[in-house]
Amino acid sequence: MDLLIFAHVVILAFLVATALAAVMSKDLLEAVIIYSAYSFTMALTYSILRAVDVSMTEAAVGAGLSSILFVATLCKTQRRED
Repeated sequence: MDLLIFAHVVILAFLVATALAAVMSKDLLEAVIIYSAYSFTMALTYSILRAVDVSMTEAAVGAGLSSILFVATLCKTQRRED
């Protein structure tokens, strides 16, 4: 199997794993961190597909700005223990 195809399969498997982990996570901060990893992996995928402008936008907005806003929102809210 070609090395590039193998890399695509590994990245796709990581995308699916991070998406499922973010959805199934019970801790919100953990979900935000996993979402950031998912978004960074999407940026890597776009870069491999030679859509560098989309990749840079995904990295800046998806992994950067959105994660910062999510963490800031979590810091402003109170934790409720059940």
